[in-house]
Amino acid sequence: MKSLGLGQAADRRTILCLGAHSDDIEIGAGGTLLAWIAQGYRLDVLWCVLSGIGPREDEARKSAHDFLHPASSRVEVAQFKDGFFPSQGEEIKGWFERLKTRIDPDLILTHRRDDAHQDHREVCRHTWNTFRDHLILEYEIPKWDGDLGQPNLYVPLTSSILERKTNLLMTHFGSQRSKHWFDVETFRGLARLRGMECRAPEHYAEAFFARKVLLT
Repeated sequence: MKSLGLGQAADRRTILCLGAHSDDIEIGAGGTLLAWIAQGYRLDVLWCVLSGIGPREDEARKSAHDFLHPASSRVEVAQFKDGFFPSQGEEIKGWFERLKTRIDPDLILTHRRDDAHQDHREVCRHTWNTFRDHLILEYEIPKWDGDLGQPNLYVPLTSSILERKTNLLMTHFGSQRSKHWFDVETFRGLARLRGMECRAPEHYAEAFFARKVLLT
């Protein structure tokens, strides 16, 4: 499989990370961000969680800090109601409209359009509606719904990066550890499957859906 890079590591890139819930970005793209930072890429990251209430906000902020260190980063946590995003569409639309006046990112990481979770789909819908002239990559989140698709973009991960990702997930999200699917084996298993699909050198990868890409 032929690959395309991010360009020169010395070039600064602005990345917008969007997640409906406090652990979404970490699960879907945490390894990718850890890998880019470890490779020396200069990142300016705006990390936005739309539903982080009470202890979940604290989890989101502490986790983002560890995943992004030492990259330049800002973390913002909104208070939309978990599980009810479609019924809050007007308010979420307004939040996105204000967001686009504050950032012009080189890359956006957001939820997958066909995700089975209604909050995730709503975030993806507003992402595409708001940022019409940007590079958007949609990440995937495993869940009991069995909604995984066929991605078309992969980021190989080293074993050490994957281990750090899973360790940070288990360390920061105590509120989620009781869920049947939230464990190290789930995250490693999906990374191994995606690594197999792209022949990753150390067998692991994260995968994304790149629906529109302009090659120049």
